[in-house]
Amino acid sequence: MEYPVVVAALDIGGTKIAGALLRYAKAGQAPEVVYERQIPTDAKRGGGPVLVTVCDMANSLLAEARARREDVLGIGVSTAGRVDAKTGGIAYANEIMPGWTGQPVRDRLEESCEVPVSVLNDVQAHGLGEARWGAARGSQTCMMIAAGTGIGGAVIAHGKLVRGNHGFAGEIGHIACSQAVGIPCVCGGSGHLELVASGSGIEARYAEAGGEPVDGAEISRRAAADEPLAHHIIMQAGIALGEAIAGITNLLDPDMVVIGGSVSKAGTRWRAAVQEGFERQIPPAQRGLPILAAELGDHAPLVGAAEDLLDTLELER
Repeated sequence: MEYPVVVAALDIGGTKIAGALLRYAKAGQAPEVVYERQIPTDAKRGGGPVLVTVCDMANSLLAEARARREDVLGIGVSTAGRVDAKTGGIAYANEIMPGWTGQPVRDRLEESCEVPVSVLNDVQAHGLGEARWGAARGSQTCMMIAAGTGIGGAVIAHGKLVRGNHGFAGEIGHIACSQAVGIPCVCGGSGHLELVASGSGIEARYAEAGGEPVDGAEISRRAAADEPLAHHIIMQAGIALGEAIAGITNLLDPDMVVIGGSVSKAGTRWRAAVQEGFERQIPPAQRGLPILAAELGDHAPLVGAAEDLLDTLELER
């Protein structure tokens, strides 16, 4: 590959669609975001209209690149929902993106933009970005956990994203959790980590225990102010996540774990609870595992999507 190169990237979420042009000046150097913009997703319109908006955003990025006299190698896409690794379409999306399930994202973008396109789940993109150029840079094997409204994960092994048979590898939010036994999950199962350790889980458990219907940030503030119920709910969420990290560590023995998402801002008590839960379930030899905060912020999924596009083009050669 001859440098410099430019890649267009999209990050499709339930609230907004972000787009960027990333320029790689030379091999081994982090990409620079040279242009970015975002627009509301307006997800309630349904999957078809949202995909039209995505194509419009992609074409606007290509037009911007032409105005800058830059050739774009292709488009890397990060999206909410589970992505079919074979088709680049959406295998499943929850109610945050109504009608997004089944949308042929890769095929439609390639038809509209006439450039190569790669598509991966947003947490996988976040993890790949952090592994290549963020908190986990230099690691061989790492786990990315995004604890927000839900909980997602991604596994990077030997510098490459582990996709799994269907493209769903890393879905930590739907592993069994002892604190969630008997609680039904939107996926159709029950007793999953997401039900107690995600933002929506924290809010639901707080209200269920008699608290007011407030958001997770407010519950975190109340916990910091020593409200007993809020403190209990936040501690349980952190311990549950820490125990899950221990399970992953026993399975993968990663170099490090990186945590991002809104719940990761829940404060020092939550962070201590994560560490406590982890140490309860991990052998002494592995207790020094670094559990780090994500570094790249909103750029992480865009960087990861761009990296995935470059990986895809390299494999096709």
